[in-house]
Amino acid sequence: MASLAGSALSFARPVKAINIKPVSFSGLKKDNVTFRLQPVTQRFAVCCPAKKETLDQVCDIVKKQLALADGTEVSGSSKFQDLGADSLDTVEIVMGLEEAFGISVEESSAQSIATVEDAANLIDDLVAAK
Repeated sequence: MASLAGSALSFARPVKAINIKPVSFSGLKKDNVTFRLQPVTQRFAVCCPAKKETLDQVCDIVKKQLALADGTEVSGSSKFQDLGADSLDTVEIVMGLEEAFGISVEESSAQSIATVEDAANLIDDLVAAK
């Protein structure tokens, strides 16, 4: 079984609850407490860690694209923003990843990338789907 290096990838998409109507419980004697149930957005998390080789290669590409110093620590949980990347840097990172792995990343998928591991997981998924 593959090792679980890094954090889990979260593709958080709001899911609309269906067939749920607001419900109120009133008329309670103790302190007139009222409870109201309302539909809540649910989120799903997908846990499928990237291959170590993919993660290492993505770390190298991120270091190169951001021109980080040799001693700068970049790991799966590193956020692009924390590494000093702005939106243009992130686009350049995605372009570098597309070139290095021979893939094409949809704009909607690129917008969901916040960490190095998010990118590595997406790459593994796209490579597997080829």
